[in-house]
Order: sequence, then structure tokens, then C-alpha cells
Amino acid sequence: MTSRTASLPLRFAFLFLAAVVLFSAAPLRAQVSEKKVLWKPVEFAILKFDNEPPKSWNAYHAEGRRGWILIRLWKRYLLVDLREQAVFDLDPQKFSSQGASLEWPSAELPEKSVEIAEWNERDVGPLHRVRFRFGKKGHALEIQLPQRADGRPIY
Repeated sequence: MTSRTASLPLRFAFLFLAAVVLFSAAPLRAQVSEKKVLWKPVEFAILKFDNEPPKSWNAYHAEGRRGWILIRLWKRYLLVDLREQAVFDLDPQKFSSQGASLEWPSAELPEKSVEIAEWNERDVGPLHRVRFRFGKKGHALEIQLPQRADGRPIY
């Protein structure tokens, strides 16, 4: 046996050990990052409140969470869950600003969602439109999110 072939099992053992160490550390990093949600701005989003653009607003998407949109409407933060068709009112004191992004320390949703009615989702060309009403006869909110030509979101 040459020295090259004798060290081959040792190399495989080293690679296996390195892979075990790397993959065992990955869940620990995932658990730490699950506690905080990073919200990044949605470029080219359009928001209408009762068919008028609000004076102060912004739209964010959750990094690593598909289907969550955060709307800052004046001093309120509304989390819109597109998959569950639910809206949650979040405490603005829990958000911290990091440049253009926001950080939310806990990814836990409030127990009770905001009462909404007339939920309507529709793909309108390069936009995904979500429209709903607060309560049965309340104010209407329309969110238009940009999407790719194949229908997937840009963010």
C-alpha cells in the first residue's frame, strides 16, 4: 500500500466529521434567527386606503417567511398573512429600525386577528392585488405588490 491510498480512509473520516459538525450547528443558528424577523421594504408597492393613497405608509416583506406582508399605516403596524387571509395589529414599540429595514424581536402572532371582511386577491398583470375591509362596513385597504411575469413575488 502506498501512502496515498493509506490516507484515503482518514480523509473520508475527516470529511464526515466536518460535515457532522457543520450540520449540527445549523439548527442552532436557525433557532436563534427564528426569534427575530427582519422586514425589508417592498419596492414599488402601492397602497390605497379607501381608494386614496395614505399620507404616511410603507410595505415590508418578512425575510424567510413567504406570505407575510407588514404594512406601516400612519403609526400602526399591520401584519397581513396572505396564506391565512388574516390581518394582525402589532405593537409599534416592539419594532426597531435598521436603516430602511425593521426588526421584530418575536415572530409570535397575537392571539386575536383584526376583524376583516370582503377579502379579495387577484393577479393584475405585474401586480398581486389584495383588497379587504376592516369589519363589515369599515375602511377598505388595497395592497398592490409587484410580481414577476411567471406570477412569483419579486421579494
